[in-house]
Parts: sequence; C-alpha cells; structure tokens
Amino acid sequence: MSDPVVSIALLTKNGAETLPAVLQALWRQRVVFPIEIVAVDSGSTDDTLNILRSKAVRVIEIPPESFNHGTTRNLAMQACAGQFVVMLVQDAEPVGDQWLNAMLEPFVSDPLVAGTFARQQPRPEASEITRRYLARWVAGSPQPRITAGTSVEFETLDPLERMDRSTIDNVCACIRRDVWLEWPFREVKIGEDVAWGRDVILAGYRLAYAPDAVVIHSHDRSPRYEYQRTRDLHEQLGELFGVHTIPTFGSLARAISTTALKHLWWELGEPRRLPRALALAVAWPLGQYVGGRRLSQRPSDRGLLR
Repeated sequence: MSDPVVSIALLTKNGAETLPAVLQALWRQRVVFPIEIVAVDSGSTDDTLNILRSKAVRVIEIPPESFNHGTTRNLAMQACAGQFVVMLVQDAEPVGDQWLNAMLEPFVSDPLVAGTFARQQPRPEASEITRRYLARWVAGSPQPRITAGTSVEFETLDPLERMDRSTIDNVCACIRRDVWLEWPFREVKIGEDVAWGRDVILAGYRLAYAPDAVVIHSHDRSPRYEYQRTRDLHEQLGELFGVHTIPTFGSLARAISTTALKHLWWELGEPRRLPRALALAVAWPLGQYVGGRRLSQRPSDRGLLR
C-alpha cells in the first residue's frame, strides 16, 4: 500500500460509546486516495482500545497524566504519515461520505492554506442553550471563509478581530503537515488550536472554514466544568490576543443578569433545565472575568508574543 495522502488523528479516552459511529463514518468516505487512522489513547478503561483495533486503527497509548492538548496532538502528528492530517475528537461524527473531500478542498484551491476546520451541528438531544451558542460560533455558520493577515496588520486589529483571524477548531480540523513541521502546536492547557492559528497567520499562511464538511458534535456539560474551561480559555485568549471580555465587577454583574434572562427565555419550555440554565448564566461570565483577572496578576514580562 502506498503512503497515505491523508491521516486521521483521533485523541481518545473512554470513548466506547461514540467511537463505533465515528469510525464507521470515517471508513465510508468516498475518496480516491489512501487514508490511515491513528489514535492516541490516554488511559482508556472501557472497551475503547478493542474497538479501535477491530476497526484497523493504529493505537499509541500514553499515561493519562501526560496528556496535554498541544503536545499530545504533536505526538499524533508525528505518528501520522499523511501530507494532510485531520485532527478529530472521539465524539465528533462526520456526516455523509464527502466529508473528507470537503475538508481538503480549500488546500487544493489555495496553496497558502495551512489548516481547515469543519462545521459543527448539535446532537439531537442537545439543549436549546447549546444549540443557540453553537449557532453563534464560527464553526456553526453555513458560510465559508478564509482568514489571513500580516504581523504589521495584526497589531492594528482589536483583540476580538485578532482572535477571529486566528480561529481554527480542533474538534475537527485538517492540518497541512509541512506547515506543522515548521509550526507545531504549543504546550498549553487549552486553546492549542487558536494559538497555532495565530502562529501560522503571522507566518503568512491562511486558515479556511469548510462548512460543507459537517460533524455532529455538542456537549451539555456541568456549570462547574464550563466555569473552569471558560476561565482557563479566557486566560489564554488574553495572553494570545489581549482579549478581556469582562474586565470589571460591574460588567460582570451586567453580563450575568442579561445572560440569565436569555437563558430563561430559551429554556422556558423545559422547566427541568432551568436550574442549569441559571447556573450557566453565572458560570460563563464569571469564567471570563476570573480568567482575565488571573492574566493581569501574572508577572509583567509575560507578553503576547513568544
């Protein structure tokens, strides 16, 4: 068999519930080139490893304590032989048999595209809050786009514009291997995808959103989890782009009150979901506020550029 043109890199841990459908969707892709699937598993204790191996997936096992969003993806990239490597989480199920072709199309039409990312659609059981926020995210849009920039131009943009230019989402993204060799993922707790996006944009490459490539992916996580994730993410976004969406206690109070009203309206028809809706109305703004505060308390020599 010839070397694969495209590799699929799966990061797994206890994914037995979702992996069969994901793997079935991957192997039914209609492509004219060879592919491979490589999984990096960080300590599964369910049937994940058996499922992967039964579906012709090469597995690399690492201790759970060694997992890091950036370095573990670098390990996956190193293990893959493809010219293009799709980063896919274990519960993002590709839709249709042309998903992979749609992920690759922007690379064919533009040699400066370093990475593409797919459209995400919510699971059938997703809450109304999850559906609303996913629809507002760039990876929920039906419109394709390509972003680019120069280092001089980048510094003239406001923080949210910098972040927008750099956005790529590793829920389902495809990376040009030659660019990754020059710009590997950073060792970060969260946000390794936008950090990489920033690096390659500043290096003169482009990022493409491919909405014709669709995956089913959404979560209704606990408010505690969402607070911690939002806090860590906004600390990282502040460092990368200068983003500080809720800088004062007054703006925090306003954000909580307006978010609570929206959430109550959206979930009015689901009374059992109202307690979580109100808790999320606190968790998300509070995470943004605390994340920004944590960044401001770091030593002053921590700048935006590495």
